[in-house]
Amino acid sequence: MEKPSQSYMDALRERANTSHAYTSHQLIGLEIADILEDPKHKALYIKLAKEHGPHELLKLAKDVASRSNINNMGAYFMRLVGELKFKNNENSA
Repeated sequence: MEKPSQSYMDALRERANTSHAYTSHQLIGLEIADILEDPKHKALYIKLAKEHGPHELLKLAKDVASRSNINNMGAYFMRLVGELKFKNNENSA
């Protein structure tokens, strides 16, 4: 079997580094991951943006990122999201 050319491999690496967000919730989820400096959990943020108000989550992420005393912004963000879910469930019951 023939080895792929170096330029082809370079093209694949370059393509892997570009965003493939096709819907708004994907884009917002990736923005949240970028704001919170948590690229490992970008799939989680995309899922949250799809299931819940994506603009409210983006606003919350920006608020969390603006606070200087938070060590783990992703964990703090998820805690606040959990509290919002709990409050929304209380209000709908």
